[in-house]
Amino acid sequence: MLQKHRQLLTATIFVVAVFMMTNTDIDAEVLPLTKDFSKAELGEKYPAGDATYRKSINKQIFTHPSANIAHDKELDFFVGFGFFRKIWVEPPSATKASDGLGPLYNSRSCQSCHVRDGRGHPPDDGDNAVSMFLRLSIPPQNDNDKKLLAEHKINVIPEPTYGVQLQNAATTGQQGEGRIHVEYSDVKVSFADGETVILRKPTYSVKDLGYGKMHPDVMISPRIAPPMIGLGLLEVISEDDILSLADIDDKNSDGISGKPNQVWSIAKQKVTLGRFGYKAGQPSVDEQNQDAAFGDIGLSTPFHPQGWGECTKKQSICRKAPDGGDPQYDNLEAPQQVTDLLLLYSRNLAVPMRRKVNNPDVLAGKKHFYDAGCVACHQPKFKTPKIADQIEQSEQLIWPYTDLLLHDMGEGLSDNRPEGDATGREWRTAPLWGVGLATIVSKRAKFLHDGRARNIQEAILWHSGEAEGAKNRFMALKKVQREQLLMFVNTL
Repeated sequence: MLQKHRQLLTATIFVVAVFMMTNTDIDAEVLPLTKDFSKAELGEKYPAGDATYRKSINKQIFTHPSANIAHDKELDFFVGFGFFRKIWVEPPSATKASDGLGPLYNSRSCQSCHVRDGRGHPPDDGDNAVSMFLRLSIPPQNDNDKKLLAEHKINVIPEPTYGVQLQNAATTGQQGEGRIHVEYSDVKVSFADGETVILRKPTYSVKDLGYGKMHPDVMISPRIAPPMIGLGLLEVISEDDILSLADIDDKNSDGISGKPNQVWSIAKQKVTLGRFGYKAGQPSVDEQNQDAAFGDIGLSTPFHPQGWGECTKKQSICRKAPDGGDPQYDNLEAPQQVTDLLLLYSRNLAVPMRRKVNNPDVLAGKKHFYDAGCVACHQPKFKTPKIADQIEQSEQLIWPYTDLLLHDMGEGLSDNRPEGDATGREWRTAPLWGVGLATIVSKRAKFLHDGRARNIQEAILWHSGEAEGAKNRFMALKKVQREQLLMFVNTL
């Protein structure tokens, strides 16, 4: 009994020590990359600091509020959750607070794509692509297009007829734009020890086009819905901290040349750092949310007030369809009050506590992860600054395993579609926190931007370009070492 009390006291002292450290202590003791893999680091068990969710794991694990959320915000969090799962209906409707769907859309609710706030998946045979869509654009057509791109006023040139996103569904009397068709071919990969695995290489096309042919130079990029946890913490990482990791010209000759995506902020009316989306094309959680509400569901918002959603000028009948704007809601379908509640909800979806941080195999896997060079892009940790009106995200030691920068991932993952400063081969480093719980949240969850990877190992094997060296070092490991590395990643 005495031994148990000593163990409990030791654990309590450890937790208190982590969360009572001064900012200077965090900088000096925790932020540099560790060289000690004999035990877990201070705070490593709590990847979102005080905001970390610490209770039982089940399929709802991504749906909880930040553990440190202010009491007066908790009710608003759950109201925001209500809007996140709301099933929107097409206008006109007697339910004024819920109409506004379409005219073109991919989904009737946020939750339908982000299943229990987790990640989406490609369409299965005979399945419609509810949690996956196609981005569309064309190369610049004239000097004005080039000027807007150069000034970062826009990220892409929309496809003239279908816009920047293919919507497969439409309201009554309208026609969906088309549907994604995916075919897979097998790619055999062999490890150094002779073990082989089969990857699936996707080929995408669009069928049943509703408004005629697309532009001959159209560029398409498939995207599955990403997980929602930890967004508020990623949003407040110091821009200086992120930019300090950039090395566009690879001056240190390590083969890694991460760069920022500079994008136009509607809210700030200026160019700023992109953080969200697979190519870091959105600067803030609010702008990411409103863009998704507009493009995915067809809702007008303060940043996108057009009642016709993403109907283009060439879809004239679509633009004349009824909308759900109403004077009592500022003539918007999702007015400021709604988008503010969605913002609070999105910022405060908690990152779960890590598991087995001191397991010997997990620690060995962590060392393999570091030695392989994965941390060159998957930056383990940051300290967030003090933010007066966001106490939940303020001054936290966090472990997202991302640098939020763009990296060349090779031809195999290229979508050949630029977005802002991102080339067709470049992608933002994906945060890894919560990745090991993805299939607990949704059994159909898949990995990478288009869900081609069915597990973490497949995702690693698709890495190339700047990540070629890290992938090759992973492939050179013995089977037990590969399993340890994967075990580590699956505890994140």
